[in-house]
Amino acid sequence: ILFYFSGGEVRCDCTEEGIQIKGGHYTFTKQLKKGSTLIYQCPDGYYPYPHLSRLCQPNGSWKPPPRRPTQKCRLVECPDPNVLQNGNILPSLERYYVHNETTCECYSGYTRKGSSNRVCLPNGKWSGSTPICSRDSAENNCADPGIPAGASRTGNIFGIGNTVTYSCIDNLLLVGSEERVCQESGQWTGIEPACYYRHTYDTSLEVSESFGSAIRDSLTVLKPSDETQLGRKIRIAKSGILNIYIGVDISESIDQEDVDKAIDAITVLISKIASFSVTPNYEIAFFSSEVFEVVKILDFLNEGGKPKNMIEELRKFKVDDKNTGTDLNLLFTTFEERMAVIKEQVGEKNFEEHRHVLIVFTDGAFNMGGSPDRTVQKIKNMVYLDPTGQKKNESRDEYLDIYIFAIGTDILDTELMSLTAGNDGRHYFRMKDITNLNETFDEIIDEEQVKDLCGLHKEYETVDKGIRKMYPWWAFITINGEKQRNCIGSLVTSRFVLTAAHCFRFGDEAEHVKVEIDDGGRKKTVKLFRLHPNYNITLKKKKGVDEFYDYDVALIQLEKDVKISNIARPICIPCTSATSNALQLVGDSTCKQQEQILLKTNLERLNFLNRQENTVALKQVYAKLGENRGECIRHALDAKGITTTDVREVVTDNFICTGGQTPFRDDVACRGDSGGAVFKDYERRTIQVALVSWGNEDLCASGGSAESRANSRDFHINLFKVIPFLKSILGKVDQTEYPPLHFLPN
Repeated sequence: ILFYFSGGEVRCDCTEEGIQIKGGHYTFTKQLKKGSTLIYQCPDGYYPYPHLSRLCQPNGSWKPPPRRPTQKCRLVECPDPNVLQNGNILPSLERYYVHNETTCECYSGYTRKGSSNRVCLPNGKWSGSTPICSRDSAENNCADPGIPAGASRTGNIFGIGNTVTYSCIDNLLLVGSEERVCQESGQWTGIEPACYYRHTYDTSLEVSESFGSAIRDSLTVLKPSDETQLGRKIRIAKSGILNIYIGVDISESIDQEDVDKAIDAITVLISKIASFSVTPNYEIAFFSSEVFEVVKILDFLNEGGKPKNMIEELRKFKVDDKNTGTDLNLLFTTFEERMAVIKEQVGEKNFEEHRHVLIVFTDGAFNMGGSPDRTVQKIKNMVYLDPTGQKKNESRDEYLDIYIFAIGTDILDTELMSLTAGNDGRHYFRMKDITNLNETFDEIIDEEQVKDLCGLHKEYETVDKGIRKMYPWWAFITINGEKQRNCIGSLVTSRFVLTAAHCFRFGDEAEHVKVEIDDGGRKKTVKLFRLHPNYNITLKKKKGVDEFYDYDVALIQLEKDVKISNIARPICIPCTSATSNALQLVGDSTCKQQEQILLKTNLERLNFLNRQENTVALKQVYAKLGENRGECIRHALDAKGITTTDVREVVTDNFICTGGQTPFRDDVACRGDSGGAVFKDYERRTIQVALVSWGNEDLCASGGSAESRANSRDFHINLFKVIPFLKSILGKVDQTEYPPLHFLPN
């Protein structure tokens, strides 16, 4: 034992004596030092018993102290399902453990609802839904709400206004609604309760479904309407404001790795929220005994209205020695104070249009600053427009949601659940760890909810179709003529693929063209293809240009719509309303505004995809614009088949030039890359600004990919220059074959 003397106080490190666990292992947050948390780990389907964790005390002892019975990994148990009324659960056992299966049988005259067969899962929950044996009754306006495993219920009459109350047996924890009331609509208030053991946790999929459903409702943007809206599917009109407050616990039991995972999860969450047409204001803070504001919501209200870069600011944050204690009340006090300032700045009337979503990640306990209950009540009173808290304004419920993610071992469930707010959907989640939280948030948006949004993509490679999800708009194009030709295209609507005109030859028919997009069925039948009317590769032969690629753009129309999903989704293209939304342009926007955002510097970083057998690889280039363009395009005269000395005969204003080694070494496109998108990511949405056309050197004749030489250049068709052609087809309104794309009037 090591002893340290400080001001007369003796402090020592803890030891590993007696803390071993049979069948598992353990980890420390701070080795054996004071304040370190020992966390027991068991294989899937087991949990640590009798303790989930221990804390190293200043005197060198563990709390709780190692005693008999010896720590071990125990088989996960599920709550007793034998609470079913009017039926039996088979087999009838004293206890049910992981992988045990049950069957529900209803008495004669009763009908079963819910799952007939269920399995005890490794997270301590039953698969499927609660079985209910009931029969129709004229007295009942609502259906029998059932009794979850491990629970008891008082109330067996289900008429309008009747109440049922739930509690858990054997000291289990009730998660969900303790009381539910039958409404005139025939629906019960609240959400179905469940009973949890201390080892029970919510899986990533469950969190994704529950939290995703609730947050989607908060983010759905519809036109303002004077009609009464049922339910909570309309949460914010275009005239409303959404304020999102995120708090992340960095107390003593949290290490930098966990914080980094939390930052990854928040980054994904922000990107998912950005995929809606709402542009929220953010407050993002880390907290221990102090609060560290990384993104300040008040910056959004100032003139200019946006902090530098939220993701960059998050990535810069380091825990260092900031993790001392857990003052959850201070976090909520900070949020409450920011709300009060917003109310003062915008005025009470405008504040009524502000919706507030609070999302807190905590290790499950607070040990200083007192209970946050009173502070949370102040927040509710402010949002509910009820300063005294005497009479809650129920019509204001939809303006406040508080979500708590309790992640860890020693969780103060009852205290934390009392801090949640919001009517519909679950607001309290109990997770084993933070490992998969980023993927959980990545799945919170149902593809059907956002299928009309262009440019959505995953920002990291997943196990399942990872590359496809990162670039869901790419298409492989094969043209079978005298010699097979391969190109790349980009899905721009569910019916059209954009590519290069030079991929086609005279005499090609639609039946010769095959398009591959992996939406569940790879090869797509082509109905027709259209080249830009001004494309003429031989136009300048007599002027010393063997092949002239101006207006090198074509559209392929498919026979059937591509099935939109996270592996097949359109890219955004310039001068459309969808792209204005992706760029977060408010009000009447113009094509010029989009161009100024996407091509704003004289050296603009862009990307394209390089074809590699059955997949693609990301390549990077820098567009030489403005004063850099002249030096870039002059190397077009080095291309084979060009004898003119006037570069303007070769490269018109319709081209963007990339390549070379100054100031950065660009990648170069290969033959099979023709027609592919040249694109830019903006706030986690992808916008195509050009397409790959031609180059002055073939550096990858044998296939694969290559980097630029000093004088090698690539030339890409600037989509901002060919909008009339795109609009004439994609935006065509006097037809019924496909829904037209909405182009900007300006």
